[in-house]
Amino acid sequence: MRVLIVDDEAPARVRLRQLLAAHPDVEVVGEAETGVQAMELAGEIKPELLLLDIQMPGCSGIDIAACLAQPRPHIIFCTAFEQHAVDAFELNAVDYLLKPISRVRLGQALDRVRSLSAANRESALDRTVRSQPFGPARFLVRNASHYTVVGEARVLYFSSEDGLTRLVGDTAQYWMDPTLNELEERLDPARFFRVSRAALINLNAVAEVFPLPGGSGEVLLKNGQRLEVSRRRFRDLLQSLEGHR
Repeated sequence: MRVLIVDDEAPARVRLRQLLAAHPDVEVVGEAETGVQAMELAGEIKPELLLLDIQMPGCSGIDIAACLAQPRPHIIFCTAFEQHAVDAFELNAVDYLLKPISRVRLGQALDRVRSLSAANRESALDRTVRSQPFGPARFLVRNASHYTVVGEARVLYFSSEDGLTRLVGDTAQYWMDPTLNELEERLDPARFFRVSRAALINLNAVAEVFPLPGGSGEVLLKNGQRLEVSRRRFRDLLQSLEGHR
């Protein structure tokens, strides 16, 4: 089992490496201290397992997990939170470890990973991502040969083009691994809205809304761009904007 350790604290990475040394079938193939490094290494070395810290500067372990391309590696989250803060992790397949991590608890988590099928891994991780309280979203996007963190306030909309996802920001556009469906499930519906099969908008980026004949419409974004709103989504968009703060 090829493992990538992701933690912004060097002592925590050393501790994990020492504990993993007791498992002959585990090989540590890399370490990362930021979300950007984690995404780059995950794409390069394609580990089978990520030991992923939750609280890190720039973006959280949950952000990283949500932005990984499918099929995702196995993921074990690591956290210094107290027990009540991880109650939302109703996990069967994807596990979490409370710091300081014990040898026994890590062994149990690895045994769980060894027993997983790919389908169970995906569904458990998706449940974890969706269970998190909605906070300001951050997105890991491709920027030439590396990844960049883009904050929610900079996002105008996401679009799907030829099977790829494009993030259009206030000053630039980027490509992402998650699909629009995955983003829609992850994001707060009070702040992001799917206007069509091909576009998901940031409601804060909407300047004006125009009804069109037949029940469809258009939105004018703050950058001057217009996007089509499908007929079946137009009324829901108006309701979302009316209730948006």
